[in-house]
Amino acid sequence: MKSKITLLCVSVFFISALSFAQKKTAPKSFIKKDIGIGKYHDSDELKQMRKGELLELYVERIQVLANILPYIAFATKPGITMTSLGIPTSGENIKALDNQMENTENYVQETLEFQRMFLPYSDTGNLVSAVLFYEEIMKNIHSYDEYN
Repeated sequence: MKSKITLLCVSVFFISALSFAQKKTAPKSFIKKDIGIGKYHDSDELKQMRKGELLELYVERIQVLANILPYIAFATKPGITMTSLGIPTSGENIKALDNQMENTENYVQETLEFQRMFLPYSDTGNLVSAVLFYEEIMKNIHSYDEYN
């Protein structure tokens, strides 16, 4: 009987220790891993696309740029964290980054909603030019490290 009580106490202790243990989360990256585009296009390729396809490319590029440009002084690719930059991981800094990420997500969602409502009224030629322009900006972002 005494061994059953001891076994029960030890089991309860281990279960409670596991349930209350702090879970370590991976440090957040300034740029999300899923932010990026699949392919760059040339003018001829874009001119052959339907307007709906161009709209999706345009919206995708806005989303990528809105998630990268605010952090260009820190990173141009996913995986850069506060720790890797030497920024203290204090509660205040983590909260500020979390708030910024949430604000960026809200901004992107509102912008994409607006774009999907109004972009169908845009000229196809202007969409082609805009996609090419955004892609050129993105190519320049990838070469940003050459300026350091």
